[in-house]
Amino acid sequence: MLTATQKSTAQAIVNIFETGSVLGDYSRVTLIEGDTGHLTFGRSQTTLGSGNLAKLLARYGANKGARFGPRLAECLPRVKAKDLSLDRELLLHNLLRASADDPVMRDTQDEFFDDVYWKPAERAAERLGVDEPLGVAVVYDSFVHGSWKRMRDRTKQTVGDVERVGQRPWITAYVRTRRAWLAGHARRDLRATVYRMDAFQRLIDQERWDLGLPLVVRRREISTVVLSATPEGCYDGPQPGARSLALQSPMLRGLDVRLLQVGLSGQGIGIKADGIYGRESVRCVREYQASHGLAATGVADGAFVVELAG
Repeated sequence: MLTATQKSTAQAIVNIFETGSVLGDYSRVTLIEGDTGHLTFGRSQTTLGSGNLAKLLARYGANKGARFGPRLAECLPRVKAKDLSLDRELLLHNLLRASADDPVMRDTQDEFFDDVYWKPAERAAERLGVDEPLGVAVVYDSFVHGSWKRMRDRTKQTVGDVERVGQRPWITAYVRTRRAWLAGHARRDLRATVYRMDAFQRLIDQERWDLGLPLVVRRREISTVVLSATPEGCYDGPQPGARSLALQSPMLRGLDVRLLQVGLSGQGIGIKADGIYGRESVRCVREYQASHGLAATGVADGAFVVELAG
């Protein structure tokens, strides 16, 4: 129904809602108080509670080129069992973050989220009689965010079918209906997401039904240049051992930093694997060095990084 660029633009809008990034934050690990999904991961934030996180990890691990497949496979039985203690398991969180540096994981996420969210949303929009790109984006957002059928039926009760009122008035009514539902929801985290409908309302007011580029959504530009870039927060180098790591300005970032951080968390040290060698990384390296009888300099030379990164 949509061109490849229109599809990418619709997905980019929802990526911004989900992770604040046009291309999506493939490494995003989230835990929101009160969220029944519990541990949440990836570009479109799939959850432990829904069972979809287990499906995503199983699909990734089935690829023989999956760099983190074997290590994530060790956790998979607990993920499948929806073990809620994983909400606080830092090593798993760091492995998930690091897996986003693997192009296999990014491709797997794209394919998985297409199958789970995009294709069903596209079919639902077609059955409804909605084929304008902005309308399809609204439907897709509800498949990702939840409660599509309830809001669809409530909108039909209010204004009737798309065929009777036309798709633009119907989508406009749907956005109003969903906003009111979110604003009055018992869950605080859902009440806070009314910005999604406000963003769609602005696009409706601007008559951007074709999703022609460039667009600005929540102060983020969607353009052909941005859509073709490497996702932010993903690292393809340097490899461990290629350089020493020390605190400097600007701070060092990269795959070697991320893998060192994963290695430290595997040793029971509480560090977030964000791929940035900042003060917290220096503190954790010093902690490890001191506990192993090494000079606690906070500097990780190439050999040290290789040893910890495995």
